[in-house]
Amino acid sequence: MITRSDSQSHIVPAATWQQALAKAFSRPEDLLMALGLDPGLSDAARQGMQQFAFRVPRGFAARMRHGDPDDPLLRQVLPVAAENEQSPGYIADPVGDLQRMATPGLLHKYAGRALLVATGACAIHCRYCFRRHFPYAEAGLSGRQLDQALAWLEADRSIREIILSGGDPLSLTDQRLAALVDKLGAIRHLRRLRIHSRSAITLPERITPELLGLLAGWRGPVVLVVHVNHANELDHTVAEAMTALRQSGVTLLNQSVLLRGVNDSVAALAELSESLADHGIQPYYLHLLDPVAGAAHFDVDETRARGLVGELRRHLPGYLVPTLAREIPGEQAKRIIAP
Repeated sequence: MITRSDSQSHIVPAATWQQALAKAFSRPEDLLMALGLDPGLSDAARQGMQQFAFRVPRGFAARMRHGDPDDPLLRQVLPVAAENEQSPGYIADPVGDLQRMATPGLLHKYAGRALLVATGACAIHCRYCFRRHFPYAEAGLSGRQLDQALAWLEADRSIREIILSGGDPLSLTDQRLAALVDKLGAIRHLRRLRIHSRSAITLPERITPELLGLLAGWRGPVVLVVHVNHANELDHTVAEAMTALRQSGVTLLNQSVLLRGVNDSVAALAELSESLADHGIQPYYLHLLDPVAGAAHFDVDETRARGLVGELRRHLPGYLVPTLAREIPGEQAKRIIAP
């Protein structure tokens, strides 16, 4: 484990992130009350919760604008009645995860990479989540299923990068995550460790000294792909966590989803990229919405998306323009839309 540096001294102990998670908003009416919004909005929110539960960390809610029902952070997490509407083409498994499962909890879609669905738990329930209907109980990693996944990885020497996803892998305790990473580290042909996490942004208390030591101790490059959709998600608590991660040798990338009413403007996307750069995070992907059942109201059509990215290139240096992409089930790589 690395020595705790000055940059890490302000990262709160592991117990604190679990306490913060336990205190997360679990009822829409409580969040609306805290934001000074019409409690009547909770009626529609209750309808929207029929298919997907509600959870919002209080620290993330504190970044929302008080009294603004159209706040871009609130729109990402507040359920709406439209989630129950049937929309053609919007399905439970929009990216074909279940068809590409090599063993329960282990996905193999692209050459050289494999993905472990490490847990179904997440600090926040984003309403557009493409795995909102994923059968974690049957297709997740139990003890026996983890052994199967590790055996498959050991046998396929073409796999050079392992990706931890979920849910959110940082929902695991430091001890459970360390045990998993240690087992992966024993597979010598795995050269890179990649972790996809929304919790690093929505619950920055999760970036503990123990976690930093774990990541610094991996024998190869470590990449953390965070998930930020709007510049307002980045505050001083996130800045401190990102600094600690960078100083532990972790490469930080960002993926966003293009969402109607959240970030579907040149101004919002430009400010997002600029803010990511300020926090030492490289813009990576801007995803078109995966057509998951219950999320059609967030869709931005491809023609408009191309126009937004084209305009964005006139405002930003090339390295701050994320790649606009869409995942098509069965294809051998993400489909690049722009540039």
